[in-house]
Amino acid sequence: MSQGLVTAAYIVAAICFIFSLAGLSKQETAKQGCYSGIVGMAIALFATIFSETVSGLGWIILAMIVGAAVGIHKAKKVEMTEMPELIALLHSFVGLAAVLVGFNSFIDAGDVSAEMHTIHLVEVFLGVFIGAVTFTGSVVAFGKLNGKIASKPLQLPHKHKLNAAALLVSFILLLCFVSADGSWFALLVMTVIALAFGWHLVASIGGADMPVVVSMLNSYSGWAAAAAGFMLSNDLLIVTGALVGSSGAILSYIMCQAMNRSFISVIAGGFGSGDAASSSVSEEVGEYREVQAAEVAAMLKDASSVIITPGYGMAVAQAQYPVAEITDLLRKNGTEVRFGIHPVAGRLPGHMNVLLAEAKVPYDIVLEMDEINDDFAETDVVLVIGANDTVNPAAQTDPNSPIAGMPVLEVWKAKEVVVFKRSMNTGYAGVQNPLFFNENSVMCFGDAKAKVDEILAELKK
Repeated sequence: MSQGLVTAAYIVAAICFIFSLAGLSKQETAKQGCYSGIVGMAIALFATIFSETVSGLGWIILAMIVGAAVGIHKAKKVEMTEMPELIALLHSFVGLAAVLVGFNSFIDAGDVSAEMHTIHLVEVFLGVFIGAVTFTGSVVAFGKLNGKIASKPLQLPHKHKLNAAALLVSFILLLCFVSADGSWFALLVMTVIALAFGWHLVASIGGADMPVVVSMLNSYSGWAAAAAGFMLSNDLLIVTGALVGSSGAILSYIMCQAMNRSFISVIAGGFGSGDAASSSVSEEVGEYREVQAAEVAAMLKDASSVIITPGYGMAVAQAQYPVAEITDLLRKNGTEVRFGIHPVAGRLPGHMNVLLAEAKVPYDIVLEMDEINDDFAETDVVLVIGANDTVNPAAQTDPNSPIAGMPVLEVWKAKEVVVFKRSMNTGYAGVQNPLFFNENSVMCFGDAKAKVDEILAELKK
């Protein structure tokens, strides 16, 4: 395939990727967005593989077959609750690829023209640095999300100074690398520092900030791909990496706004990293009332309006399917049922939306926090299923709370609130929730799916 055809194919692929991002921004068009991305990637792969500048076609096809087999197996096996950790793991592959491409580009630097040599060295150095940070950071995020690494933030002495020192030393090594016309010593030392920096950066962030971390790593992986594109002189890789990097950065900003925090404060350390989160805020602040499934079913039968606010607990219990059945049953009986989704519910941006879509819950009754918050005061019953920090009134009432100022779903304004939890333990932020002790709140303890199944059985009687 001639270079002209390859360029034309890259333009078409880039347009498909843009359409893909646009489609993924709405639930109703998400499928079309996925299909656009698939078509764009297929065009890009075909054009790249059969380009006249590519050699070793057999090895490429073999690698693609192996990769496709692993990917298909993993896609069929993975549960929706494991999706955040899978995405974090995939980000690590992008980072590792950028590191390997960087080393290979440095080895083949003789093919670069003299006037572009210095720029190429900078590209190699930055590409390896970003890729190494993305690789180890994503591996740590994977470990935190699947429980192999404790979600509690790592608290090394002078951790901020260590991060600053890593950046400063890396910058000095960049100057040495360029001035020495390429130095293996500088490149290797920087790689080790970047690997340690990426590990420490994410290890120092608490579990409550994992949704932001995932979107942040998504951005990093995009910039790593763009850096690899510069090193390979591949325009499509540059464009695609920039799209992923910028969209991930925008998403991280949106997520931080939803938590009333700055991006820097998230990087500096997660919720629950201070003394406050580990002491008085985790103590119970009153008496709670417990109800059984039959009582909850009676509440729902008498209600004319119901709002369900899911959290990661619903995902873990796989309770979305009976929840969808309850929703369908109540709506057929004339009850208004809607869902309120907090931007950081779950461990991945949009996690709850995907779970509900998987259970065939209609898109039009799944509303974002800003769309539904004003309606809680006129709601008869709110079901809080597996959510904790995102429905905590302390964010508005306690200025000393670690989550003070964080926008939350104002469920406590409803006439009755039913909270589904396994126990009275705090959420990821390590902050006790006064909602549990309100006069209009009751607790339904146990596995969320088992309890919801019991409620469904009562409603069917």
